[in-house]
Amino acid sequence: MHALWPALRQARAARAVSPELVALYDQRADLAVSAFTDLFAQAQERIDVLVYAAVFIHEAFPRLNDLLRERAAEGCAVRIAIGDADSENVQQRGREEQFGHGIESRCRLALLHYRPLLGVPGIELRTHGTTLYNSIYRADDQMLVNAHVWGVNAYAAPVWHLRRSGGGGMFDGYASSFESVWATATPAREA
Repeated sequence: MHALWPALRQARAARAVSPELVALYDQRADLAVSAFTDLFAQAQERIDVLVYAAVFIHEAFPRLNDLLRERAAEGCAVRIAIGDADSENVQQRGREEQFGHGIESRCRLALLHYRPLLGVPGIELRTHGTTLYNSIYRADDQMLVNAHVWGVNAYAAPVWHLRRSGGGGMFDGYASSFESVWATATPAREA
């Protein structure tokens, strides 16, 4: 077929690497926590976090809430969406990871970590019950995407570092995904 219509071969050829891909890591555990905190520290306009729990950041960097407060005080909009521990999708993820109630406990712990940010101007905290295909950590036009692998804890799954390059690419696809989940998420309440 390609002998008759060589243009088909060219049309179907994939790009070797997206211009938006800065780096690819075999697993999240390969990244130092500073990769996440440095990303947030550089944000000028927005920080978006979409996770089930991601308690590893608070555990390794206890000043995370201070950093987020500082960014918000400088005019950066901060939105954090964490998993609703009581949702069916979070519970299903725990069964798939064969980690018992671990993911539910981590979601509750994440809420405890972030709860002191409730009421801080410029910071919004919500919980979601969606099926989470990727964890997203965005700072302006850069993003770390932790792909989820069925039955595997997120620390052992790949991460790609994206930088927006024009419109309509991978970065915008993940940013749109964040917006869709955010629209369905519920504002967190005081305990």
